[in-house]
Amino acid sequence: AAASAPSVFLPIEKISSADFSSHRNPNSFFTMNCSISGEVPEEPVVSTKSGLLYEKRLIERHISDYGKCPVTGEVLTMDDIVLVKTGKIVKPRSLTAASIPGMLGMFQNEWDALMLSNFALEQQLHTARQELSHALYQHDAACRVIARLKKERDEARSLLAQAERQAPLPASAATANVSALSNGKRAAESEDMGPGGKRMRPGVSDSIIAELTECNAALSQQRKKRQIPPTLAPIDALERYTQLSSHPLHKTNKPGITSIDINLSKDIVATGGVDSSAVLFDRTSGEILSTLNGHSKKVTSVKFVAQNDVFLSGSADKTVRIWQGSEDGKYDCRHILKDHTAEVQAVTVHATNNYFVTASLDTTWCFYDLSSGLCLTQVQLLYFSFSLICKVFHYNGHLAIIVCEVEDPSNSMGYTSAAFHPDGLILGTGTTGATVRIWDVKSRGNVANFDGHTGAVTAISFSENGYFLATAAHDGVKLWDLRKLKNFRSFELYDQDTPTNSVDFDHSGSYLAIAGSDIRVYQVGSVKAEWNCIKTLPDLSGTGKATCVKFGTDAKYLAVGSMDRNLRIFGLPEGDDASTES
Repeated sequence: AAASAPSVFLPIEKISSADFSSHRNPNSFFTMNCSISGEVPEEPVVSTKSGLLYEKRLIERHISDYGKCPVTGEVLTMDDIVLVKTGKIVKPRSLTAASIPGMLGMFQNEWDALMLSNFALEQQLHTARQELSHALYQHDAACRVIARLKKERDEARSLLAQAERQAPLPASAATANVSALSNGKRAAESEDMGPGGKRMRPGVSDSIIAELTECNAALSQQRKKRQIPPTLAPIDALERYTQLSSHPLHKTNKPGITSIDINLSKDIVATGGVDSSAVLFDRTSGEILSTLNGHSKKVTSVKFVAQNDVFLSGSADKTVRIWQGSEDGKYDCRHILKDHTAEVQAVTVHATNNYFVTASLDTTWCFYDLSSGLCLTQVQLLYFSFSLICKVFHYNGHLAIIVCEVEDPSNSMGYTSAAFHPDGLILGTGTTGATVRIWDVKSRGNVANFDGHTGAVTAISFSENGYFLATAAHDGVKLWDLRKLKNFRSFELYDQDTPTNSVDFDHSGSYLAIAGSDIRVYQVGSVKAEWNCIKTLPDLSGTGKATCVKFGTDAKYLAVGSMDRNLRIFGLPEGDDASTES
C-alpha cells in the first residue's frame, strides 16, 4: 500500500504559544501571498497537490529547474498548476475593507454618493414634471382657442353669406355669373373664397332646417299608412328571374361599371364607369340616351334627382358634376363642385330634392344646395381631446424625456359610401376603417357608430320601413336595427378574396339584393324572423365580381353592373305571368 501523505496539521501539543497567539491576534489578516516570494502575486496560480499559492513565473522556473514542489518536496509538473481567475466586473477591495471600521467607511462613502445622485435625479424629475404640466396646459389652451376661433369664423361666414344674399347683385357680376354657368362652372366658385384661399361656408340656415323638419314629418306620417303596393313583384316571380339583356355601355380599353342608379318614373338606368363617363340608358327602348363626359378619372357614384331632370355624378378626380337635362334628351354640365381634396366616393340626394350630400376619402362630407351648387357646410370629425405617451430615461448621465401626442385613428377615416334615411334627417356614411357612422343632419353631429365589419364599408342602404339598415364590407353584409342601434343579423356570403360590393333594398322594403361574386335576393323578414334567400343569379361577366345592383320599379327587374363594361338586366321573360300573389 502506498504510504499515506504526511499531515499538514501539527498536533496540538506541538503548537507553540507564539503560533497560537499569532492565530488569536485580531490584527493578523490572512492574505493571498506567493509561497516563494511572500508577495501578492500578479498572476496567481495554485498547486492541485499542496493547495499552495505561487507567482506563475516563479513556480514555472522552479519546476523547470527541480521538478518538485519548493515547499513540500513532492514531484510537481505544470499540469498540476491551475491558474487562479478573478471576476473582471467587480472592483477588488483594498485591505482596509477587510476590517469592520474599513467596511463602515466604505459603506458611508457609497451611501453619500447614492444620496447625491438621488437628489440630482429628483431635481431633474421635478423640473421635467413642471415642463410637462406647462406643455399640457398650453396644449389645452390652444385647443380651446382653436375651437372658439372656428366657431367665430363660422358665425362670421354665416353673417357674411346672409348679407351677400340680401345685397343687390351688380350688373357686371350678374353677367359674369351667366358666363360662368354657360361654361359649366359654378357661379360662386371664385366669389366665395375666404382668407387663406379656403371657401366660405354659409352654413345650414334655420329656414333650411325647418324645411328638412317639415319634410321629415310629412314622410313619417305617410310611412305609418304605407302599404305594400299590389303591383310589387311576388316571391315566385323573383324565383324565376333570368338574364333578359346585356348592354355594353362603356369603353373596352377601360371596362367596368362602378355605380348604378335608376330613374323609376322614366325607367332610365344610369351607370358610372371606369372610363370616366356616365351613361344614361333607356331600358324600355334599349338605347343609350346620353353619354356624359367631363370627369378625368373613374366615375364612382351616379344619382338621379327625382325632379327637374337633374343628374349628379361623383368621381375619383375629386369633383362632383351637376348635369341638367333638356327637352332634346341631352344633358349639360351646370356646375362643377371642387370642395373635396380626395376621391369622391358617394353622392346621395335628400328627399326634398333640393339638397344633396357628397362623401369623400378626404374624411369629410359636404351638404349642398342643389339649385346653386353651393356647399353649405363641410363636416369633419374634430377631436380636441388628446393622449400623451411620456418616456423617461437616462442618456449620458442626464435625464431625458420624450413626449409623444397620440391622435385618434378614427379621425383619419375616409368615407367610402353614404345614404340618406328615407325620412331625410339621418345620414349614414361608411368609412375605410370598417365603421358605419350615423349623423343628425340638422346638427351635423355624429350620433351613433356601428362597428363590427372587417375592411372598408363598400355600400349602405336604408330600408323604406325606416328602421332597417344594410351595410356591406369585405366580410359580408350586416343588418342593423336603428331602433335599438344593434346588429341583428349577418351574412357571410363569399370567400375572403371576394368582398361584398353592393346592397340595395327595393322601394317597398320587401326585398334586399346583394352583389359580390354573384347576385342574391333575400326576402326581408324581421329582427327575429329569418331572411330567406329566394334567388341566386350568377355573375355572367366572367370577372367573378358584380360591382353594383339596383331594383327596378316594383322589383320587376334587377340592374347589375360588373367589371366587363356590360349592364345586365335580370327579370321575367316576356310572356311569363308575374301576377301570382306572394
